[in-house]
Amino acid sequence: MLDDYAGAASTPDVAVHETAAELCDAVARNLVDELAAAQARNGLASVVLTGGRTGIAVLERVRANPRIRNVDWSAVRIFWSDERFVPAGHPDRNEAQARDALLDHVPVDPRLVYPMGASDDPYGTDSATAAAAYSDLLRRMERPDCPLFDVCLLGVGEDGHVASLFPGHPASEEPLLAAVSVRDSPKPPSERISLTLGTIRSSAEVWLVTTGAAKTAAVADAFRGNTDFPASRAVGIERTIWHLDREAAGGL
Repeated sequence: MLDDYAGAASTPDVAVHETAAELCDAVARNLVDELAAAQARNGLASVVLTGGRTGIAVLERVRANPRIRNVDWSAVRIFWSDERFVPAGHPDRNEAQARDALLDHVPVDPRLVYPMGASDDPYGTDSATAAAAYSDLLRRMERPDCPLFDVCLLGVGEDGHVASLFPGHPASEEPLLAAVSVRDSPKPPSERISLTLGTIRSSAEVWLVTTGAAKTAAVADAFRGNTDFPASRAVGIERTIWHLDREAAGGL
Protein backbone atom coordinates (compact mmCIF):
# COMPACT_ATOMS: atom_id res chain seq x y z
CA MET A 1 0.00 0.00 0.00
CA LEU A 2 2.76 2.43 0.83
CA ASP A 3 4.65 1.87 -2.41
CA ASP A 4 2.16 3.50 -4.77
CA TYR A 5 0.19 5.96 -2.60
CA ALA A 6 -2.78 3.57 -2.90
CA GLY A 7 -6.19 4.59 -1.70
CA ALA A 8 -5.58 8.31 -1.23
CA ALA A 9 -8.52 9.81 -3.06
CA SER A 10 -10.13 12.43 -0.84
CA THR A 11 -10.72 15.95 -2.11
CA PRO A 12 -9.27 18.61 0.21
CA ASP A 13 -11.65 20.66 2.32
CA VAL A 14 -10.78 23.82 4.21
CA ALA A 15 -11.74 25.11 7.64
CA VAL A 16 -10.91 28.77 8.27
CA HIS A 17 -10.57 29.97 11.85
CA GLU A 18 -10.45 33.63 12.80
CA THR A 19 -7.24 33.42 14.84
CA ALA A 20 -4.36 31.05 15.43
CA ALA A 21 -5.61 30.46 18.97
CA GLU A 22 -9.08 29.51 17.73
CA LEU A 23 -7.51 27.17 15.18
CA CYS A 24 -5.47 25.38 17.84
CA ASP A 25 -8.52 24.99 20.08
CA ALA A 26 -10.62 23.60 17.24
CA VAL A 27 -7.98 21.15 16.01
CA ALA A 28 -7.34 19.94 19.56
CA ARG A 29 -11.05 19.37 20.13
CA ASN A 30 -11.45 17.58 16.80
CA LEU A 31 -8.39 15.42 17.45
CA VAL A 32 -9.64 14.25 20.83
CA ASP A 33 -13.03 13.43 19.30
CA GLU A 34 -11.50 11.53 16.38
CA LEU A 35 -9.19 9.46 18.59
CA ALA A 36 -12.11 8.55 20.84
CA ALA A 37 -14.21 7.60 17.80
CA ALA A 38 -11.40 5.47 16.37
CA GLN A 39 -11.09 3.63 19.68
CA ALA A 40 -14.84 3.02 19.70
CA ARG A 41 -14.52 1.45 16.26
CA ASN A 42 -11.28 -0.46 16.59
CA GLY A 43 -10.13 -0.50 20.19
CA LEU A 44 -6.89 1.27 19.24
CA ALA A 45 -6.35 4.70 17.70
CA SER A 46 -3.26 5.90 15.84
CA VAL A 47 -2.02 9.41 15.26
CA VAL A 48 0.95 11.04 13.55
CA LEU A 49 2.18 14.12 15.42
CA THR A 50 3.92 17.09 13.87
CA GLY A 51 6.26 19.70 15.29
CA GLY A 52 6.49 23.44 14.80
CA ARG A 53 4.90 26.23 16.77
CA THR A 54 1.33 25.46 15.73
CA GLY A 55 1.68 21.69 15.95
CA ILE A 56 2.97 21.86 19.52
CA ALA A 57 0.36 24.48 20.46
CA VAL A 58 -2.33 22.03 19.34
CA LEU A 59 -0.93 19.39 21.72
CA GLU A 60 -0.94 21.91 24.57
CA ARG A 61 -4.61 22.60 23.82
CA VAL A 62 -5.35 18.87 23.80
CA ARG A 63 -3.86 18.65 27.28
CA ALA A 64 -6.12 21.47 28.48
CA ASN A 65 -9.31 20.25 26.78
CA PRO A 66 -11.89 18.67 29.11
CA ARG A 67 -12.68 16.09 26.42
CA ILE A 68 -9.22 14.58 26.90
CA ARG A 69 -10.75 12.13 29.37
CA ASN A 70 -12.76 10.60 26.51
CA VAL A 71 -9.56 9.09 25.09
CA ASP A 72 -7.90 6.00 26.52
CA TRP A 73 -4.33 7.21 26.09
CA SER A 74 -2.96 3.78 26.88
CA ALA A 75 -4.54 2.62 23.62
CA VAL A 76 -3.20 5.31 21.29
CA ARG A 77 -0.35 4.50 18.93
CA ILE A 78 1.79 7.60 18.47
CA PHE A 79 4.08 8.30 15.53
CA TRP A 80 5.86 11.36 14.14
CA SER A 81 5.76 12.89 10.67
CA ASP A 82 9.43 13.85 10.83
CA GLU A 83 12.29 14.42 13.21
CA ARG A 84 15.47 16.41 13.46
CA PHE A 85 18.40 13.99 13.59
CA VAL A 86 19.92 15.28 16.83
CA PRO A 87 20.57 13.55 20.18
CA ALA A 88 17.69 12.07 22.18
CA GLY A 89 16.12 14.61 24.51
CA HIS A 90 17.47 17.55 22.54
CA PRO A 91 14.99 20.45 22.79
CA ASP A 92 14.88 20.72 18.99
CA ARG A 93 13.44 17.22 18.64
CA ASN A 94 9.74 17.09 17.83
CA GLU A 95 9.51 14.14 20.22
CA ALA A 96 10.89 16.15 23.14
CA GLN A 97 8.51 19.04 22.46
CA ALA A 98 5.53 16.69 22.15
CA ARG A 99 6.41 15.01 25.43
CA ASP A 100 6.64 18.38 27.19
CA ALA A 101 3.36 19.58 25.68
CA LEU A 102 1.24 16.44 26.12
CA LEU A 103 2.71 12.95 26.27
CA ASP A 104 4.36 13.29 29.67
CA HIS A 105 0.99 14.34 31.10
CA VAL A 106 -1.27 11.53 29.87
CA PRO A 107 -1.02 7.78 30.59
CA VAL A 108 0.40 6.65 27.26
CA ASP A 109 1.73 3.12 26.93
CA PRO A 110 5.46 3.51 26.19
CA ARG A 111 5.27 0.43 23.97
CA LEU A 112 2.85 2.29 21.68
CA VAL A 113 4.99 5.42 21.33
CA TYR A 114 7.23 5.22 18.27
CA PRO A 115 9.77 8.06 18.08
CA MET A 116 12.13 8.30 15.15
CA GLY A 117 15.81 7.54 15.74
CA ALA A 118 18.17 10.04 17.37
CA SER A 119 21.77 10.74 16.44
CA ASP A 120 23.03 9.10 19.65
CA ASP A 121 20.98 5.93 19.17
CA PRO A 122 22.81 2.76 18.05
CA TYR A 123 22.52 4.14 14.52
CA GLY A 124 25.04 6.82 15.43
CA THR A 125 25.42 9.44 12.75
CA ASP A 126 23.64 7.34 10.12
CA SER A 127 20.21 8.86 9.56
CA ALA A 128 19.63 6.52 6.61
CA THR A 129 19.83 3.48 8.90
CA ALA A 130 17.50 5.16 11.39
CA ALA A 131 15.03 5.97 8.62
CA ALA A 132 15.20 2.40 7.33
CA ALA A 133 14.42 1.10 10.83
CA TYR A 134 11.35 3.35 11.02
CA SER A 135 10.32 2.26 7.56
CA ASP A 136 10.58 -1.39 8.58
CA LEU A 137 8.52 -0.69 11.71
CA LEU A 138 5.72 0.85 9.66
CA ARG A 139 5.70 -1.92 7.09
CA ARG A 140 5.32 -4.53 9.84
CA MET A 141 2.19 -2.66 10.94
CA GLU A 142 0.63 -2.57 7.49
CA ARG A 143 -2.65 -4.35 6.96
CA PRO A 144 -4.19 -4.73 3.49
CA ASP A 145 -7.01 -2.31 2.74
CA CYS A 146 -6.71 -0.65 6.14
CA PRO A 147 -5.34 2.86 6.77
CA LEU A 148 -2.03 2.88 8.59
CA PHE A 149 -3.01 5.91 10.72
CA ASP A 150 -6.34 7.37 11.81
CA VAL A 151 -5.09 10.97 11.72
CA CYS A 152 -1.89 12.44 10.33
CA LEU A 153 -1.20 15.99 11.52
CA LEU A 154 1.04 18.10 9.29
CA GLY A 155 2.32 21.63 9.39
CA VAL A 156 2.89 23.53 6.14
CA GLY A 157 6.00 25.61 5.54
CA GLU A 158 6.31 28.90 3.73
CA ASP A 159 7.77 26.96 0.79
CA GLY A 160 4.91 24.44 0.78
CA HIS A 161 6.81 21.64 2.51
CA VAL A 162 5.21 19.12 4.84
CA ALA A 163 7.02 16.90 7.35
CA SER A 164 10.63 17.24 6.10
CA LEU A 165 9.66 16.88 2.44
CA PHE A 166 10.81 20.02 0.67
CA PRO A 167 10.03 21.19 -2.89
CA GLY A 168 12.56 19.81 -5.34
CA HIS A 169 14.30 17.62 -2.77
CA PRO A 170 14.76 13.95 -3.77
CA ALA A 171 13.18 12.78 -0.52
CA SER A 172 9.88 14.27 -1.70
CA GLU A 173 9.83 11.81 -4.60
CA GLU A 174 10.87 8.64 -2.73
CA PRO A 175 8.64 5.89 -4.18
CA LEU A 176 9.54 2.84 -2.07
CA LEU A 177 10.50 3.61 1.50
CA ALA A 178 7.98 4.36 4.24
CA ALA A 179 10.44 6.75 5.90
CA VAL A 180 13.44 8.46 4.40
CA SER A 181 16.65 10.17 5.46
CA VAL A 182 16.71 13.85 4.49
CA ARG A 183 20.14 15.35 4.08
CA ASP A 184 20.87 18.93 3.00
CA SER A 185 17.54 20.14 4.36
CA PRO A 186 16.99 23.81 3.41
CA LYS A 187 15.94 24.39 7.02
CA PRO A 188 18.33 23.66 9.87
CA PRO A 189 19.32 21.20 11.09
CA SER A 190 20.36 19.85 7.73
CA GLU A 191 19.85 16.18 8.61
CA ARG A 192 16.39 14.80 9.35
CA ILE A 193 14.12 11.77 9.06
CA SER A 194 10.70 12.03 7.43
CA LEU A 195 7.71 9.96 6.48
CA THR A 196 7.37 9.75 2.73
CA LEU A 197 4.35 10.96 0.82
CA GLY A 198 3.29 7.36 0.26
CA THR A 199 3.10 6.82 4.01
CA ILE A 200 1.29 10.09 4.63
CA ARG A 201 -1.24 9.11 1.97
CA SER A 202 -1.87 5.85 3.80
CA SER A 203 -3.65 7.80 6.56
CA ALA A 204 -7.41 7.73 6.90
CA GLU A 205 -7.37 11.49 7.48
CA VAL A 206 -4.69 14.09 6.79
CA TRP A 207 -5.02 17.43 8.57
CA LEU A 208 -2.81 20.26 7.31
CA VAL A 209 -2.58 22.87 10.03
CA THR A 210 -0.92 26.24 9.52
CA THR A 211 -1.21 29.90 10.44
CA GLY A 212 0.08 33.32 9.48
CA ALA A 213 0.33 35.61 6.48
CA ALA A 214 3.76 34.21 5.57
CA LYS A 215 2.01 30.99 4.50
CA THR A 216 -0.63 32.64 2.30
CA ALA A 217 1.00 32.11 -1.09
CA ALA A 218 2.14 28.54 -0.46
CA VAL A 219 -1.25 27.56 0.96
CA ALA A 220 -3.08 28.98 -2.05
CA ASP A 221 -0.85 27.24 -4.59
CA ALA A 222 -0.77 23.92 -2.76
CA PHE A 223 -4.51 23.88 -2.05
CA ARG A 224 -5.19 24.47 -5.73
CA GLY A 225 -3.09 21.43 -6.63
CA ASN A 226 0.30 22.80 -7.65
CA THR A 227 2.30 19.58 -7.38
CA ASP A 228 5.58 21.48 -7.04
CA PHE A 229 4.53 21.83 -3.40
CA PRO A 230 4.63 18.57 -1.39
CA ALA A 231 1.69 19.89 0.64
CA SER A 232 -0.52 19.56 -2.44
CA ARG A 233 0.13 15.81 -2.52
CA ALA A 234 -0.47 15.20 1.18
CA VAL A 235 -3.98 13.74 1.09
CA GLY A 236 -5.83 11.18 3.16
CA ILE A 237 -7.77 8.13 2.07
CA GLU A 238 -11.07 9.25 3.60
CA ARG A 239 -10.57 12.94 4.35
CA THR A 240 -8.15 15.78 3.80
CA ILE A 241 -8.73 19.05 5.61
CA TRP A 242 -6.73 22.26 5.70
CA HIS A 243 -7.09 24.04 9.04
CA LEU A 244 -6.10 27.68 8.44
CA ASP A 245 -6.35 30.93 10.32
CA ARG A 246 -7.74 33.93 8.48
CA GLU A 247 -4.28 35.16 7.49
CA ALA A 248 -3.05 31.87 6.06
CA ALA A 249 -6.31 31.54 4.11
CA GLY A 250 -5.97 34.99 2.59
CA GLY A 251 -5.10 33.69 -0.88
CA LEU A 252 -8.02 31.28 -1.17
